[in-house]
Amino acid sequence: YMLIIVMSSATQIFCGQLGNVQLAAASLGNNGIQVFAYGLMLGMGSAVETLCGQAYGAEKYEMLGVYLQRSTVLLMATGVPLAAMYAFSEPILLLLGQSPEIAGAAAEFAYGLIPQIFAYAANFPIQKFLQAQSIVAPSAYILTASMALHVAMSWVAVYRLGLGLLGASLTLSLTWWVLVAGQFAYIVLSPRCRETWTGFTWAAFADLAGFAKLSAASAVMLALEVWYFQVLILLAGMLPDPQIALDSLTVCTSIQSWVFMISVGFNAAARSVHCILNCGVGTCPAGLKTFTSTACFLERCQHVHSVPSTKVSGT
Repeated sequence: YMLIIVMSSATQIFCGQLGNVQLAAASLGNNGIQVFAYGLMLGMGSAVETLCGQAYGAEKYEMLGVYLQRSTVLLMATGVPLAAMYAFSEPILLLLGQSPEIAGAAAEFAYGLIPQIFAYAANFPIQKFLQAQSIVAPSAYILTASMALHVAMSWVAVYRLGLGLLGASLTLSLTWWVLVAGQFAYIVLSPRCRETWTGFTWAAFADLAGFAKLSAASAVMLALEVWYFQVLILLAGMLPDPQIALDSLTVCTSIQSWVFMISVGFNAAARSVHCILNCGVGTCPAGLKTFTSTACFLERCQHVHSVPSTKVSGT
């Protein structure tokens, strides 16, 4: 989770080398537009976390592959209206009171992020599919390699080819598809997924309406936690000097996102790997005990982190 944020931050750093307007546009495009799709896709993809965890705990291994494909189909369909929103991002941003200069540059950046929407649609179900089986390290290795590739390709696109904002965002989209391809190749080739992935099936198109309801509920719970970043960015773009406001807020939100992803990582480990899996086995109290312990640990960490701020404000 941390590396995902670092990858987006690296793109903004390269855009910042192009100028203040470009950095503000990347901030508005990445945090003001892209975060909307990220929160929605991550929230809807979390439905797979619940279903795959319960199926794996109940030893219904073949259903994990069905849930993976069903969620991917649903998220791909959701990506179509999101892509249309990206295509009309400039008039939408102007309607929300953003600067015309920054809105135009942000729209250029958003055009290159359209392929990323569909990479989200494939990545999040794959990620939850693997987490339900306690397979985490391969995804981390693939993401690390993708991150290194992303930095190299971004340097070539921005500095060597001079593709500007569009090149930077297209590179980010391409990196996400490399991540998806690497994880899917692992699922197909690894013996650890032999029982849970049995190939493509038409069962993925069954009960899409019921799956959509569960996904929508998951999206509401998780997406709202992410979308408030978007509100802050949009409000900053309405200030008298939007370039400085967006540039400075980009640094703040990047740091906050890194901290936020630490909690998300612990939550994923406790929820999908322990709590939901134990409920699938039929030992819910054991899973809930693990989840409660992790929640208490995160609360203590947050308290320790907030103590210095309290002391500073009191002096």
